[in-house]
Amino acid sequence: MPPRKQPLRDAPLKAQYFLVLLAVAAQPAHGYAIKQEVERRGGTRIDPGSLYRVIARMLEEHLLEESLDPGGDADSRRRCYRITEHGRRTLAAEAERMASLVESVRKLAPARGSSRS
Repeated sequence: MPPRKQPLRDAPLKAQYFLVLLAVAAQPAHGYAIKQEVERRGGTRIDPGSLYRVIARMLEEHLLEESLDPGGDADSRRRCYRITEHGRRTLAAEAERMASLVESVRKLAPARGSSRS
């Protein structure tokens, strides 16, 4: 059992990490499905080599773990990944940090419909 880790709170989570965690938050997924979801949500392409390097680092940091293919069997060659509890806490902490930033920007922006002189 990996050591219990605290969510990352001090520094922003890398965008690719955030998008990968978001892609597997609801259910485990294989690499291609993660790639599609990261590209859909992030609005940018990610090559498979980069994605699998990110996944490898996230496995080392206990943000993800390998799981059985939800649509296959134990002998499936496709590797699937699921979010760990540490990953879930980290995702929540980053979402909270991002929401706080958005709120700060909203407070600075002028109200819609108001005129500026």
